[in-house]
Amino acid sequence: MYVLGIEAATPVASVAVVTEGKIISERMVNNRRTHSVNLLPMVRDTLLDAGIDKRELSGIAVSIGPGSFTGLRIGMSTARTLAQVLKLPVAGVPTLDALAYPLEGYAGIVCPLLNARKSEVYTAVYKNDKTGQSCLRPAFATGVEQLSELLLSYNEQVTFLGDGVGEYRDLLQNLMGSKARFAPECVSFPRGAAVAELGLIMLKSGAGQDPMTLLPHYVRQSEAEIKWQERCKSRE
Repeated sequence: MYVLGIEAATPVASVAVVTEGKIISERMVNNRRTHSVNLLPMVRDTLLDAGIDKRELSGIAVSIGPGSFTGLRIGMSTARTLAQVLKLPVAGVPTLDALAYPLEGYAGIVCPLLNARKSEVYTAVYKNDKTGQSCLRPAFATGVEQLSELLLSYNEQVTFLGDGVGEYRDLLQNLMGSKARFAPECVSFPRGAAVAELGLIMLKSGAGQDPMTLLPHYVRQSEAEIKWQERCKSRE
């Protein structure tokens, strides 16, 4: 069972092909080119690297957010189009789940951070123990001070990762002291392989869906939506 994973919810674009117990190929870029330029060539080349034809795929997994509104639209439209053409099911993988997943073996709390602008982060809270990784608090947007208060209430070590760490690392260290740990850069972006592995689990359990029913999880409204609502209210 081969699954193609597509991650485009952040400035990093990543594509991978996995099968059970094996990552076959993966590509990642973090450059200034838009995902609309990078993504389709990456899908093509990742399949070539894997040595499989697209018709051998059993499903497609894609990151559904939160994250960049534009990146999510590009990633999801790419996944939908491929799935429709190939008549494949899709698996929508929460972006923060994909970020936290590679740290399943770390003790304590795992807290991925994505820069949400407006002095906020997109985040979620995960707990690792002997049974694996569980989500204590699903995706939400918040300020770093409020997040630190929540995390300190668990009274455990917290491992932070994600593109929000670069901007808020010093503040988190000041607010949380020795309770704060930081994952290395190599696991601080959502990987296509993590999306594909989680998607494989979903597809095997029967959680795949028709590509036309797949929806993004933005967490909060876009700036354009907020301005539109404000204009509508001003006309009332």
